[in-house]
Amino acid sequence: MHKPPAPLEPAVEPLSGPAPELFSWEFAADPYPAYAWLREHAPVHRTTLPSGVEAWLVTRYPDARQALADTRLSKNPVNHGRSSGRTGIPGERDADLMTHLLNIDPPDHTRLRRLVSKAFTPRTVATFEPRVREITDRLIDGFAANGSADLIHEFAFPLPIYAICDLLGVPAEDQDDFRDWAGMMLRHQKPGQPGVPRGGVGRAVKKIRGYLAELIHRKRADLGDDLISELIRASDHGEHLTENEAAAMAFILLFAGFETTVNLIGNGLYALLTHPEQRARLQSSLARGETALLATAVEELLRYDGPVELATWRYATTPLTLGDQEINTGDPVLVVLAAADRDPSRFDRPDLLDLTRRDNPHLGFGHGIHYCIGAPLARLEAQYALAALLRRLPDLTLAAEPADLRWRGGLIMRGLRQLPVNFS
Repeated sequence: MHKPPAPLEPAVEPLSGPAPELFSWEFAADPYPAYAWLREHAPVHRTTLPSGVEAWLVTRYPDARQALADTRLSKNPVNHGRSSGRTGIPGERDADLMTHLLNIDPPDHTRLRRLVSKAFTPRTVATFEPRVREITDRLIDGFAANGSADLIHEFAFPLPIYAICDLLGVPAEDQDDFRDWAGMMLRHQKPGQPGVPRGGVGRAVKKIRGYLAELIHRKRADLGDDLISELIRASDHGEHLTENEAAAMAFILLFAGFETTVNLIGNGLYALLTHPEQRARLQSSLARGETALLATAVEELLRYDGPVELATWRYATTPLTLGDQEINTGDPVLVVLAAADRDPSRFDRPDLLDLTRRDNPHLGFGHGIHYCIGAPLARLEAQYALAALLRRLPDLTLAAEPADLRWRGGLIMRGLRQLPVNFS
């Protein structure tokens, strides 16, 4: 009988004892032991979130894949708590921002997704490669002579915000404002808060919403070759896209399109810096002018420590069974992508970072009709960002102990606050 090779690094050991504490700052730093415990002892687990909302966490790969594609789980917040007469979640008052791809079901979802899908085909995204290359090289030029950098704030954060602004058609002179507003959204997120957050995030949302409404109004008189102009053209040709829908669509593409890529690049760089053998293998491949390993590397980084820890909210529209748990009508369901993508029943040695992994149907971009529409652009940005850094700064080293790094507290996204590095 064939004996599998020994792991190159220890597997994550599930925590022992009673159910682990979730959503603490310690948990944010390394949630994987807690998720291993949940997969083993309570794969579909009801918990009270820091916001006070009760929800089901789905942690095993088969259950997660089922839930992501299950039409009985609605994305519309109006379905929250219907069996008990409660509806909505915090943020419901911002209804004009809620009509977007992450919060609606077919047929509206089908209609809106069709309007933007052509902007994110691999062929269309390929036309953005020169601009992504230009932004990436300019950002590296900005700190390459310094000998040190914070790769989150000086690199992973600005790259996708400028790229998505280009895609939407935000004029170059306004893009630094977007960078500032996006920074407010990242800095002020609160742990476990669903809906549209308050405080600094709320102010940033208001500014972005007001700007997008004004931009849509201006572009109606001067259409260009950009996504907002395409949305306007569609609404003017019988697609029945309202101005609020256009603004909400632009907003969610901006927000989801930049923060996920910030975390994909940041988490990916951190994984490479803490796995020198894997990083050396990728650098050697790039030095030979090969790109095949780069593509599988990004997929593995998405699986190993992806940018989206939990998929966005779903609500049961009818009683259903997930795993061995009965879910009631109106119950919120959160699919834990980070747990499912380390499920040993689906992935061989799941706690091992293996950039050559081929059998890798990860859920980092979701599954089903809500599969991330911006996945081709995120892949392009991540591949070029990682390759450019490793080629131009081959001696990158982490300038802090891993235990001293801080992760942003939050419910959906997973990402570092800073990533300090040194280089010569």
